Amino acid sequence: MRTTTRAVAALLAAGLAISACGGGKVRGAQTNQPASQAGDSAFVYASNLDVITDWDPAASSSNEIIALQNIYETLTKYNPATKKVEPRLATSWTADADGRKWTFKLREGVKFHTGKTMDADAVKAAIERTRKKKGYAAYIWDAVKSIKVVDPTTVEFTLSQAAPLDLIASSGYGAYIYDTAADLAGGKQDGGTGPYVIGDWQKGREVELTLTAFDGYWGGWDGPHYKTMRFRVSPQETTTWQLLQRGEVTYAERLGPQLFDQAKAAGLQTSETPSFQNLLVLFNTGTMDVKVRRALQQAIDYDGLVAAAKGAIAPASGLVPEGLLGHAAGLTPKQDLAGAEALLKEAGYGPGGKQLTLTMTYAQGDSDQQLLTTLLTSALAKLNVKLNATPLSWNAQWDQGKGKKRQDLFVMYWYPDYADAYSWFLNVFRSMDPPSFNLSYLKDDTIDKEIDALPGLAATDRAKAETAYANLQKQIIQEQAAVAVPYVQRYRRAYAAGVSGYVDNPAYPSVVFAYDLKPGK
Repeated sequence: MRTTTRAVAALLAAGLAISACGGGKVRGAQTNQPASQAGDSAFVYASNLDVITDWDPAASSSNEIIALQNIYETLTKYNPATKKVEPRLATSWTADADGRKWTFKLREGVKFHTGKTMDADAVKAAIERTRKKKGYAAYIWDAVKSIKVVDPTTVEFTLSQAAPLDLIASSGYGAYIYDTAADLAGGKQDGGTGPYVIGDWQKGREVELTLTAFDGYWGGWDGPHYKTMRFRVSPQETTTWQLLQRGEVTYAERLGPQLFDQAKAAGLQTSETPSFQNLLVLFNTGTMDVKVRRALQQAIDYDGLVAAAKGAIAPASGLVPEGLLGHAAGLTPKQDLAGAEALLKEAGYGPGGKQLTLTMTYAQGDSDQQLLTTLLTSALAKLNVKLNATPLSWNAQWDQGKGKKRQDLFVMYWYPDYADAYSWFLNVFRSMDPPSFNLSYLKDDTIDKEIDALPGLAATDRAKAETAYANLQKQIIQEQAAVAVPYVQRYRRAYAAGVSGYVDNPAYPSVVFAYDLKPGK
């Protein structure tokens, strides 16, 4: 994905933390009005990164999920409490015994924002266009062999192999149903069915995006609702804290431990939720010796990071967070500087040898990643390794990673497109040329074949799928040393005292479904 660097991460340990009390600067905003006041039902979301990287719902793969999930809808929606999917644009669905034929019944009376009726023909057209566009998440439909319109409210999918299509249809990316005739790319019009439409988008402005209520929304607008949703870009969390205190934003995506505790004391509401999102440190397998990559894995102070975050992050075990098929216990890494030194010496570097200089890119405005950088830079300096780390906006970081002047270490968050582990393996570690998210540049035919077999195993034999996932993680992490996984995030939100109905859904990272909330006083 994307940047999965949307979260403004924690401020941290004494002596290494960025000050949580210093004042950040507010850029020239379009408005300084409070987030919610008499006659104004705006929900204002503070994001540390630019919101929109791609408006096309077929190609979207990044931060814009926080907006697009309020504009577009999917056939189903994942409920983390029940660990099952629930109706959204589809009201019910059935599958045959071998999981290769799925039939969805559609909600009646739904209109696109363009005025067109959402029906089976529109569902078929949207999914076929998404597949044809071959965007990042189009792969979720790879098992679909054909789509048949049975009648205006019934659509039938025939698959080439068994797959959990009800779960796939709930994906945060690539599963949107939209009017294919709409102007989908420019940010002026959208083709969604959701409760909000694009009101105003000004790239580069502090209040980057405003969404307004869609009067024809099938859910209706009876009772109290937020009729407006604004996305305000605030790279520094101290600035976000100031805005939240002044009532100029409703919701802070994440605050560090000190500010999070202050939010509780100030009478704001807070939320803490385990996530499906982890941090990946991807090592350039094309430029670095495997011994150097293993040394880098051992140089990271995993325990120090977790301790400094004071509950904001948790130790990782393998690539797949707990709660998803494929999670592997017993793969939690530990720092071993002596081991790192020995590996570097074998590679011709280390104390007393030739100095090694490496480059790293990470997310601007993310203090968890800043702490990782500080700790790793210090540890590597003791090993005669100079780390030149550069914080960048996601677009700049991603462009560099895909370009010719590639970094040695690429730091980013990852989470699944739908509640399944396959996303990590297919998108981040399967061979890909030119690269998209395979920013370790790993190329291994054996690993590729094993990755390709995962969906069939997951659909037909969960025990074999668990074994396959565990074996792949050992190959990628231990044998290839293509990645280190420092931690899994715990979502920590702070929001206005009067807001009611908020539920954090880790299947849609950092998304606030504003329609489901009731405005506060």
